[in-house]
Amino acid sequence: MEGKGCLRNFLENAKPYIAMISLQFGYAGMNIITKISLNRGMSHYVLVVYRHAFATAVIAPFALVLERKVRPKITFPILMQLFVLGLLGPVIDQNFYYAGLKFTSPTFSCAMSNMLPAMTFVMAVLCRMEKVDIKKVRCQAKVVGTVVTVAGAMLMTLYKGHVLNMVWSNYIHPHKSYVPDTATEPSDKDWLKGSILLIIATLAWASFFILQAITLKKYTAQLSLTAIVCFLGTLQSIAVTFVMEHKSSAWTIGWNMNLLAAAYAGIVSSSIAYYVQGLVMQKRGPVFVTAFSPLMMIIVAIMGSFILAEKIYLGGVLGAVLIVAGLYSVLWGKYKEYKEKEAKEITEPVNGCTGNNQTATMMEDFETNDVEMQKSEDNKITVSEVAITAPKA
Repeated sequence: MEGKGCLRNFLENAKPYIAMISLQFGYAGMNIITKISLNRGMSHYVLVVYRHAFATAVIAPFALVLERKVRPKITFPILMQLFVLGLLGPVIDQNFYYAGLKFTSPTFSCAMSNMLPAMTFVMAVLCRMEKVDIKKVRCQAKVVGTVVTVAGAMLMTLYKGHVLNMVWSNYIHPHKSYVPDTATEPSDKDWLKGSILLIIATLAWASFFILQAITLKKYTAQLSLTAIVCFLGTLQSIAVTFVMEHKSSAWTIGWNMNLLAAAYAGIVSSSIAYYVQGLVMQKRGPVFVTAFSPLMMIIVAIMGSFILAEKIYLGGVLGAVLIVAGLYSVLWGKYKEYKEKEAKEITEPVNGCTGNNQTATMMEDFETNDVEMQKSEDNKITVSEVAITAPKA
């Protein structure tokens, strides 16, 4: 029984980690498939529209059926929050991210996205969702990790360095249409432009997480919130696409990689990801949710090297190392904070029980002393009576 209880507790504690690690694999696949689609000429504005149309179509039926009895009413402030969520996530974040991805590479884009936990931590502190006591080691770890993460991102942006050739790069893939030619590789100017776009996208993504955590406190229906955000994001993306894309042919999509990119991104990276992130966020907070992005960078680097013949630069590797070190410094501080909070929650009921036990013990001691005093008085009376009635010698 004890073994089963320990296993159950382990699985319960491991759920947030398993969920976030699984999402990183999903995000990694999205980056590779999307890069192939963008290399083949698909407009990223149209991709965002189709992505969230797929996401809405998948998640809305579940929200309507499963949350019909628990769905809170949408007040005007909540509606505004949902509208801004749709603007931050589907429109600003993803359009800027796809544009940055087009100018750079999947591995570089993922590495720049690793600034997300640091940005989220800073914004959470500003919104008073995170407390910083600089005297505590865990808080120092989070602050230092944030600074190191930003330094790594700046290094990746400003320094490219030499190309690092992987052993398998020249052998495992032939030249294909989705592998960029040397002549069409992004220039340093495009690389800098892509870096700036990715930083803006990451800032919007961090804002999305903070606002999502705030909204979930009032609008607790996870599936419904995800469906509404995806639907509003679809409408907003359509408006942006009509302004930015004037060719009707840009909307054409067939049974090809473009359809796969839109469907995969919509189902996995939007509908499922938003829902799972919301569930984990309610238990562990936004900083925990964003702390697993380095895993996506590693997966994408390996997949990109195999599938896209992607070149990896020295500056990117050095910057990525700094970013990962900073991230896990933040994650370590967050872990210590969670354990401290968990210990405090366990200690308080124990103290309450201890207080009750002490009260009960005092009552028992009082009653025991009272009985002993009563016996002592009875003995005195008995001795007196014996002394009185005893015959004189």
